[in-house]
Amino acid sequence: MTSPRLTTLALGATMAALAVCSFSAQAQDKPVNLKMSSWVPAQHPLNPSLIAWAEDIKKASGGTITATLFPSEQLGKAFDHYDMARDGIADFAYVNPGYQPGRFPIMAGASLPFLFSNAKGGSAAIDAWYRNYAAKEMKDVKFCFAFVHDPGTFHSRKKITLPTDIKGMKIRPATSTIGQMVTSLGGTNVQASAPESRDMLERGVADAITFPWGSISLFGIDKVVNFHMDVPLYVTPFVWAMNKDKYDSMSAAQKKVIDDHCTSEWAEKVASPWADFEFAGRAKIAALPGHEVYKLTPEQLAAWRAAVAPGEAQWAEGVKKVGGDPKAIMDALKASLAKTNSAL
Repeated sequence: MTSPRLTTLALGATMAALAVCSFSAQAQDKPVNLKMSSWVPAQHPLNPSLIAWAEDIKKASGGTITATLFPSEQLGKAFDHYDMARDGIADFAYVNPGYQPGRFPIMAGASLPFLFSNAKGGSAAIDAWYRNYAAKEMKDVKFCFAFVHDPGTFHSRKKITLPTDIKGMKIRPATSTIGQMVTSLGGTNVQASAPESRDMLERGVADAITFPWGSISLFGIDKVVNFHMDVPLYVTPFVWAMNKDKYDSMSAAQKKVIDDHCTSEWAEKVASPWADFEFAGRAKIAALPGHEVYKLTPEQLAAWRAAVAPGEAQWAEGVKKVGGDPKAIMDALKASLAKTNSAL
């Protein structure tokens, strides 16, 4: 009969051997360096989160997967990031689906007004929800995760309190969904990526912008607008997308490391520092001389909710055109938001 001590020793030896085999397998994996593209400025709070995410991948892969982050549109314009991930210009790319109207109709539902209350739980919620649709809607890339910024609002040169104030205004919308809202209220859309927005406002090409709070100062937009509606109007959905060929070229062990870092938990983890930054921006803007941060009355808020309600029907038509069930899709998003305590 084998003694308990010998059994323990044998088990320990077996575990050690397995660990050595695992380490050897990692060591034999071909080194991979990932080109990660982020179009926001180098000092943007999203970038350190992406670097921390990559460092965790390096550790989990035994050093066989490393990454280099290229911020500030070094590899290409913000509007092009989905195609950059598809074509291998970047191995990972930070995508704003709303920059390309009509291309991602399901994801567009997440930027409908008055859905999200916060970005932390909201990022986990949108990721869990969109996983059911990403393989079809974003079939050209490997979907890693989705996330949102903290709710944004109108920042403008004149005070906006009612939906009727939008008529005749030129507004840079955050997404195509918000652009449709602006058009329905009688405004004109001015298309510009976040890095281009200050210039548009400075030159008078736009009168207002929809933007999250902290980024107003980060992009210098606080120098050209001074009225800020204090209401969680919308969020912008983003996707961290990977080039399929790069993923397919990896070993099974490396693919698992990537899969383990493309989860709802990582979506929330990556989004959280940015969420804190944007949330803190409200107080900073309010403290600036010459700036007015104002609340809406219950009557004004009710008018906004009524005015934007038709936008969901417009979104639904786009979803139907690609064979989706808009009611089921929106119900699923709202259920996911409720589960993470991020519904408005």
